Amino acid sequence: MRVQGAGQGLWFIGVGGAAAATHAAVFWLAQHAMLAELANALGFAVAFFVSFAGHRWLSFRGAATGVGQSLLRFATTALAGFAVNEIVFALLLRGAGWPSWLALFLAMAVAAGQTFVLSRYWAFRA
Repeated sequence: MRVQGAGQGLWFIGVGGAAAATHAAVFWLAQHAMLAELANALGFAVAFFVSFAGHRWLSFRGAATGVGQSLLRFATTALAGFAVNEIVFALLLRGAGWPSWLALFLAMAVAAGQTFVLSRYWAFRA
């Protein structure tokens, strides 16, 4: 059964929230041991698996693509989102002097919109 419309959006928000919480928790644990940008990358890497599993089997269940094809497409989508995330994060943290938590929150929000569009119209679409 393919989920669409408001249901799909609610699942996307729920899964994205779980992935964002995972990303933030890993960042929080790691930021004291490494550069903030590296802690951000580690948080992304761990959250990637939460995000893919949740979006594949909840947000975009019934997708016409196979798991392997979706994984490759989603990895591309997620890496594009992370590139935007890391650029925004670094600019706000280093360029504007924002606190790391605020910079991370805004960077994740910007990347989330991009990820939804690419996931909906490409990663999980035949």
